[in-house]
Amino acid sequence: MALLTALQGGFGDSADALRIDGRAFSREDLLGAATAVADRVAGAPALAVLARPSVETVTAVVGGLLAGVPVVPLPPDSGPKEREHILRDSGAALLAHAIGDSAVGDITADTTVGAGAGGVEALPVDPAVRSATTYAEPAGDATGFVLYTSGTTGAPKGAVIRREAVAADLDALAAAWQWTAGDTLVHGLPLFHVHGLLLGVLGALRTGSRLVHTGRPTPAGYAAAGGSLYFGVPTVWSRLAAEPEAASALAGARLLVSGSAPLPVPVFERLAELTGHAPIERYGMTESLITVSTRADGERRPGSVGLPLDGVRTRLVGEDGAPVPCDGESVGELQLAGPTLFSGYLNRPDADAEAWTADGWFRTGDVAVIGPDGFHRIVGRASVDLIKSGGYRIGAGEVEAALRDHPAVADAAVVGAPDEDLGQAVVAYVIADGPVTGDQLTAFVAERLSVHKRPRRVVLVPELPRNAMGKVLKKQLLAESGER
Repeated sequence: MALLTALQGGFGDSADALRIDGRAFSREDLLGAATAVADRVAGAPALAVLARPSVETVTAVVGGLLAGVPVVPLPPDSGPKEREHILRDSGAALLAHAIGDSAVGDITADTTVGAGAGGVEALPVDPAVRSATTYAEPAGDATGFVLYTSGTTGAPKGAVIRREAVAADLDALAAAWQWTAGDTLVHGLPLFHVHGLLLGVLGALRTGSRLVHTGRPTPAGYAAAGGSLYFGVPTVWSRLAAEPEAASALAGARLLVSGSAPLPVPVFERLAELTGHAPIERYGMTESLITVSTRADGERRPGSVGLPLDGVRTRLVGEDGAPVPCDGESVGELQLAGPTLFSGYLNRPDADAEAWTADGWFRTGDVAVIGPDGFHRIVGRASVDLIKSGGYRIGAGEVEAALRDHPAVADAAVVGAPDEDLGQAVVAYVIADGPVTGDQLTAFVAERLSVHKRPRRVVLVPELPRNAMGKVLKKQLLAESGER
């Protein structure tokens, strides 16, 4: 079966089947324009795409997939060192971009990057050009994408994603969310990662749903889109919840989906109040795609990402390698198995060896709790969110949730700072939304959680450092905590 089934007909079409940052395209238009790109890239070792939220980006990505060329999305805000690494490591010979994109000259001028001695060649994309060439569907186990991780523990690693893994994930999500051709999907997420590109574009091109990409994920843009299915990260939903008129415009939607970072419970509750819809939360990684989600027809529990998708298996493992019970309390590393997992890291056998267990499970590096009913709650990254303090194992996410319950707290991030006595001390970085002191917040947490989980230090800050997906950069906070 074709990966992008909606481009093969049978779902109907319209002049605005895809609307991206105000520009409308039919699926027939997209297929013709993408085929013209495929004609130019066929046989290339890899196609890099300067992934701005544009028709050109979607055209280039689909063109690469039609031609069976691995697609390498390049974040448009990446710095020179990061983009040089991605282009060199991926072996991309071509860089697709919109005509007139001023950033391309700086990238291609450096002949030390890309495939071969000649570096990377610029490939301007004109969505008005059409081709009727027919391409055979590549094998399911062929590489569809090389997606680069955020690089928080070193240079970004290229996760090799098979076409069949993308198809399996989208089909499982369509079943979990009852996502059909009758939906209109709305989002304004970046197009260089799983959430915005694979789910938010290819999902529409597989299910046949209409797609509206708002360019930027503003409350006004979401309110005006008239969708039935909305994707967002917590920052998007928080801003929407702060604008009741815009939020109420989503009352006619069917599902609101949040991912890429934990959705604060107060935002969950405010969205449900304003829109009439409790949000769907889900869990995934670049390496695994989306693996766990609450269901359209199931319970939507604040702070929980729900149940494994069809075909996905999960387990919790302790530091000693022993199984951790699914009792709703015990914390362990989440490990995964199933058809959505990546093939491995490009050019990184050392990283592959660390990522997989001897019996074939993927080590996510995330710590989680699984209840007797199978519901999953993600505590955070083992490296920064599992705090070992005075002999106790403390999940940062639990303390953050308690802090956010305080009426004067807008947001919070908790880390374990080195401490000579405790090993690690619980330190909270808090954005205040009213008059409050650190001592008051410490006492507030101690009243709700075990006393050993209270913050030993509270730092009031105007904002928290985040990446493009809204995830707090806790390693940066850890570095700051060591300086204080």
